[in-house]
This record gives sequence, C-alpha cells and structure tokens, in this order.
Amino acid sequence: MFIRSERLFLRPGWPEDRDELLTLVADETVVRNLARAPWPYTADDARRFLDLPEDRFLPRFLITQPGAAGARLLGCVGLSEIQGEANLGYWIAREHWGQGFASEAARAVLSLARSIGHKRIVASHFIDNPASGRVLEKAGFARTGRIVDRFSQGRGTAYPSREYALEFDVPCDCDDDSDNRGVASARMNPARMPPRRHAA
Repeated sequence: MFIRSERLFLRPGWPEDRDELLTLVADETVVRNLARAPWPYTADDARRFLDLPEDRFLPRFLITQPGAAGARLLGCVGLSEIQGEANLGYWIAREHWGQGFASEAARAVLSLARSIGHKRIVASHFIDNPASGRVLEKAGFARTGRIVDRFSQGRGTAYPSREYALEFDVPCDCDDDSDNRGVASARMNPARMPPRRHAA
C-alpha cells in the first residue's frame, strides 16, 4: 500500500531500509517520545520493525520525500491497536522537525483510515512533548480531556500522556486529505475498528 501527498510518498518498509532507518531513529530525543521503541535502539530493533507482518486495517508506512537525487527517508507513520481502538503514531527524524512533515503524513493516513472503514482514531503524546500535540491538532484531532500514564520503552518507565481522538462523521472524499476538521469531531461515542478480513 502506498500514499502520495503534496510533498511526501508513504510506502511500506523493506529490509534494505534497515541502515537508513537505524541512522534516523537511533536518536534518544526521538525514541523518548515513543511508546514502543527501546533505547538504545539497535540494528536488530530496526530489522524486527521492518519484519513485522502487514495488516491492511492497521497500515504503517515509512515517510519519504522524493527528490532529484532519489527519495530520502524522513520518519514513520501508521496505525496500531490500543485497547481495541485504532491509534495513530508517528515520528520524524530530528533534522526534519518543524517543516510540517508529521502533520502532512498524519492527514494522509487519516484519509486512508476513513476510506477503509475506521470510524474513530485515537492518539496521544507525552506531556513534555507539546509539539506532538500541535501536530495532532493540525491533523484534526481534539483533546479528550484525559491525561493517563503510558509506558515508554525508551524512557523505561510510565509517563503522563495527553489523549486525543478524532471521529469521522461523513463518508470519505478520498481525493481531498487536506483537512480532516471538516469531516470529523472528537465526540467520545464508542466505535469499533472495522472487522478484520484476510486479503485475497
């Protein structure tokens, strides 16, 4: 599965991405903001991440930026399952912070999530990482009002995390992923993820 946005190309990770992925994510300032990445982050961790099986209802992508010299890797974005709900997660390499890549990639994945049948997406960030909250709000999320402790492998401990949610209200216009605010709200009505199906 692939997604093209204004500046980015989102694609699955491949084994040959291991060294470049490791170079970007093996940065404590990146890993400490993630829940599932360990620190130190090693080549084996990168290999295990790239070897994870694909799930069409919980896709994940490497974020790349095409250019004249080829596509450079910027980070990662995708969906995972947390307590029965679809959760948006992402990271951007430190050298590419502050350029809007995370918000653009998040909007692209949310457009896909809506088109494949998700009704509600949740997300969170550790409270000492407010920049991630701005990314989520630009992508259309709203705060739920909850702050909960969430374990971070990189920190080696639980840390307070601010929760967000986005609930899709209308069918997807898959030609326009520029603004999810017009089609979603953060109502807290429960909504399950779409039923899992095996790809043909």
